[in-house]
Amino acid sequence: MDGTLTVAVHDFDAIRRELELPAGVGILEALDALPPDIAAERHARLDAIEWELAEQSVAQDGAAALLEHLARRGTRLGIVTRNDHAIAKRTLEAAGLERWFSPRDIIGRSEAPPKPDPAGVNALLDTWSAAASDTVMVGDFLFDLLAGRAAGTATVSFDPTGAHPHRAHADVAITTLNELITG
Repeated sequence: MDGTLTVAVHDFDAIRRELELPAGVGILEALDALPPDIAAERHARLDAIEWELAEQSVAQDGAAALLEHLARRGTRLGIVTRNDHAIAKRTLEAAGLERWFSPRDIIGRSEAPPKPDPAGVNALLDTWSAAASDTVMVGDFLFDLLAGRAAGTATVSFDPTGAHPHRAHADVAITTLNELITG
C-alpha cells in the first residue's frame, strides 16, 4: 500500500532514530527484540508516527484508474501491510482509495505476521477461496515480493525510479501503475 498505491512518505531511517532502534533492521523486528515494556511504549510511538503519516497520504499516479479497472473486471482486491489495520484504512481514506477495499480484505500486522511472512497473503487467498496461481502481489519493497513468492503468487515490482533493486524476486517490473492496465 505505502509506496505502491500511495506515494511513499515513510522515512524508515528517521523512524528508527525516533524509536531508538538500530539501523538496517526492520522496525517491527527490532521492536519484537526489545523487552516487553519498552516494546509496548515504542509500538505506541510507532502508531502515533504512522497515524501522522496516514493523514498525509496521497494516491500514487494511476492508482485510482488501476483499482477502477480491476474492479470493473470483477477482480478481488486486498491489502497486506506491515501497518496496523486501522492505520491502513485511514491511509486509504486520506488517499481517496478506500472504496475499492472491504475492511475484511485489509490484512495488517494485527491480523497476520508481517511480511515477508506469507500469512497475510494466504489469509486473503483463503478468504477468497482463490488459487495462488490466479493471484498477483504488487509491491514496492523486497518484503512484498518475498511474501508473494512464498505464497505462490505472481509478483510485480513497482518502482517509479526504474531502479528495481529487488527485481530478482519479481515476475514483472513496472515504473507506473498504468502499465498494469495496458500491459
